[in-house]
Amino acid sequence: MGSYEIRPVGHVESPLTDRATAPKQGCDGAPPAWLVFRPEVADAARDLAVGDDLWVLTWLHRADRTVLRVHPRGDPRRPLTGVFSTRSPDRPNPVGLHRVQVTAVDGLRVRVSALEAVDGTPVVDVKPVLDGGR
Repeated sequence: MGSYEIRPVGHVESPLTDRATAPKQGCDGAPPAWLVFRPEVADAARDLAVGDDLWVLTWLHRADRTVLRVHPRGDPRRPLTGVFSTRSPDRPNPVGLHRVQVTAVDGLRVRVSALEAVDGTPVVDVKPVLDGGR
């Protein structure tokens, strides 16, 4: 198997700066954040609108890519579990998956609800949440 190149399409602007104290999931009290898209992908982001439900894929750039097992949610009382059975950010390929809703659009800046990614996290893709009709 070969290697693959992932090019960020933007980054996250968030008040979260410390990975250790950031919420584990968006539903754990994560704040709103901005997705800031690169100018060269403007046409790809042009139809995003307030109210859209999105899947945001990020590259968890602060992750430890050598970790294969963790205590889920950082709780040492839970048994060590393979990272493919958890949402741990530490994993061989640290792709983050976040379900958010668009709350504002300002050019290449898209405000989204509860996003647990820390400031500066690269955004690698955005996809709509499908309800079966699209």
